[in-house]
Amino acid sequence: MSGRPPGDVARLIEIMAALRTPGSGCPWDLEQDFRSIAPYTIEEAYEVAEAVERGDLDELKDELGDLLLQVVFHARMAQETDAFAFADVVDAICAKLIRRHPHVFGDGGSVDSERVAAQWSEIKAREKAEKGQAPASLLEGVPLALPALTRAVKLQQKASAVGFDWNDARHVLGKIREETEEVAAELAAPGAVASPALEEEVGDLLFVVANLARHAKVDPEQALRAANAKFERRFRHIEQRLAAAGRAPAQASLDEMEELWVEAKGFEKAR
Repeated sequence: MSGRPPGDVARLIEIMAALRTPGSGCPWDLEQDFRSIAPYTIEEAYEVAEAVERGDLDELKDELGDLLLQVVFHARMAQETDAFAFADVVDAICAKLIRRHPHVFGDGGSVDSERVAAQWSEIKAREKAEKGQAPASLLEGVPLALPALTRAVKLQQKASAVGFDWNDARHVLGKIREETEEVAAELAAPGAVASPALEEEVGDLLFVVANLARHAKVDPEQALRAANAKFERRFRHIEQRLAAAGRAPAQASLDEMEELWVEAKGFEKAR
């Protein structure tokens, strides 16, 4: 494998083949199958998204490599069963991109980004129909493995395509208020905490919040990741300020911690 030019994908494919060779390969790699590797594939995709979120391009390069390894790993296992190989994966995606971009590779003419998205869905549906895979429901094709917030948005987008949607984000706000009141009613009921009824109402509230994000053209997963990061920053400020006084959060009152939270918030705004 020496003397290969930089960026030669064939080298990566050969390394993966060596790892999967019985007798001389890696015991861990040889034990894996599609099902056992799938969680790692999802994890690597999240790590790519995290590197993008932080704007760390060096880390993004590494994480994209890890994600590419997942593609090569799956392709190698498929090749071992004579199903397909990495080259078939590349050929398939190249053909798909050309089919679904007639405005670039055909005579589809000039279109805006909204029309491109609609055109992609139309071509995808036509391809499935030609293969005899016409969906029994408009909502088919939204993977169950997606994060719940992302899947909620995709389900809503599919319903919106046929007019089942609010035409004003303010109507979604009204629905959020309604769902919040229903959560409050359940919380007031005896034995409400962790009850199935309360879980259902909280789920409805989260679904409508995802709908608001969609109408506002905000990615709810990205927004929640940013909120998580903000919470971590501010809570760590609380921990650091208390540690400087020789104390831990468990030894502080809620009022003290809230005061330090506001302090952290003020520092962030002053930057």
